[in-house]
Amino acid sequence: MNKTTIARLLPFALLAMASGSASAAGFQLLEQNASGIGNAYAGSAAVAENASTIYFNPAGMTQLKEREISMGLAAVRPSFEFKNKGSTMLNTPALPTSGGDGSDAGSWGAIPDAYLSWALTKDLYAGVGFGAPFGLATEYDNDWVGRAQALKFDLKTINVNPSIAYRINDKVSIGGGVSWQRLEATYTRVATVLPVTSPLVGALNATKAKLDVDSDAWGWNVGALFTLSPAMKLGLSYRSSIKHEADGDITATGPSALVNAANTSKAKIDVELPDTFIVSVSQKLDDRWEMLGDLSRTGWSSIKKVDIKRTSGSQAGTTAQTLDTDFRDTWRIALGMNYRLNDAWKLKFGFAWDQTPVKDKQSRLVSLPDNDRTWLTFGGQWKVSKSNTLDLGVAYLYVPDTKIDNDQTAAGRGHVRGEYESNVWILGAQYSMAF
Repeated sequence: MNKTTIARLLPFALLAMASGSASAAGFQLLEQNASGIGNAYAGSAAVAENASTIYFNPAGMTQLKEREISMGLAAVRPSFEFKNKGSTMLNTPALPTSGGDGSDAGSWGAIPDAYLSWALTKDLYAGVGFGAPFGLATEYDNDWVGRAQALKFDLKTINVNPSIAYRINDKVSIGGGVSWQRLEATYTRVATVLPVTSPLVGALNATKAKLDVDSDAWGWNVGALFTLSPAMKLGLSYRSSIKHEADGDITATGPSALVNAANTSKAKIDVELPDTFIVSVSQKLDDRWEMLGDLSRTGWSSIKKVDIKRTSGSQAGTTAQTLDTDFRDTWRIALGMNYRLNDAWKLKFGFAWDQTPVKDKQSRLVSLPDNDRTWLTFGGQWKVSKSNTLDLGVAYLYVPDTKIDNDQTAAGRGHVRGEYESNVWILGAQYSMAF
C-alpha cells in the first residue's frame, strides 16, 4: 500500500478506533495525547514536549526538533450505575411500570492520536494532527426503566488538523491551523410508553427507534507561546466551535410493519460543538522540579437543544424529538508537577477540577449522566534514547453521586428519577520520536 493511500485511510481508521466515552466534562475528550495524562493536562498549551502540541497550541512546534512524530492511545473506562428512586412509566401491557436499573451504562473505549511536525526553515514549522476531540458512549439493558428516553447513545468524532507555526523571536511564537472534523452519532430508544388504546399504539410501545446521522464540518485554531524567562513559559490557545449539519435516517423496528414504515424516514440534526480557550503556564523551579498550570473555558452553551427533524415521508418537516440539553459554559482548572528522577526518567503528577455543562437534575439526560469531575493522575516519561520517548499515564476521575429527575411523561417517554454512582479510569501510552 503506497503512502498516499495510507494518508487517506488513516483518519477513517482512527474514527473506527475512537470509541471512547466522555472523560472530560460533557462529552469532550481531552486525551488528544497520552503524555498529558500524568499531569491531568496541566500546562497543555505551554509544555510543547512532543508533536501533540499541534492540538493544544500549534505555536509550540517551534520548540521541537526538525522532524518529530508522536502517536498514542488512551483506554477510557467510565462507569455509570443507576439506582432507581421513584421512576415512573405508564402502565401498559407492552411496557409495565417495572424495569431494571440498566446495569452499568459505561464501557471501555479507545482514543487514538497521531501527529507529525517538521521545520520548513529555522523559524517556520508545519504539522498535522489526527485525534478524536469529542465522544460519548452509554448503553443500558433493554428492560431498564428509562428505556423510552434512551437505550444507547454513541457519538464519535475524528479531527484532522493541519497547522503552521512561526517563531517571531526568541520570546514569541505564534501558530494556527484548520480542522476537518467528521461526526457520526447513533441514538436508540423505545419509541414510546403511551397507554395501549389500540393495536397501533401497542405496536409503538414495542418498537425501537434508531437515529443514525453523520456530518463533515470545518473549524480553526490559533495559539501563541511566550518565553517569559529561561524557566517560565506562557501559552494561549483558542479552538473554534464547529457547526455540524448531520444527515441520516430514523429507523423503526418492531412487531408491526405498518408502524415501522410510518416511523422510518430521513432525518437531520444541527449541533454546534463548543469552542475552547486555554491559558497555560510552565515554571521550572530547579533542575529537578517543574510546576504546570492550566485554566480553560469551554463554550458548551452553544448546545441549548438538539432537534431531531424528519426530512422525508408523510411527517417531513416535523420534529421527531428534541433533546433539551440546556448546557452552560464551563471552567476547568488543572495543576501539575514534574520530577526528574534521573537522565532517563521523569515522574508526573496532576490534579484537576472539571465543571459539568449540565445545569441541574431536571435537565440531565440519561444518555449523558454527567457531573463535575475531580482528576487525580500519575505518570512517567522514559527517555528510551536521545530521540525516542515513551510516556505512560493513569488517571482516576472522581464523580460525586449524580441525581436525575428528568420528566418526559408528556411526550410519552416516562419520568426517570434516581441517582448515578459514577467514576472514570484512564490509562494511556504515547511514543514520540525525533529524526
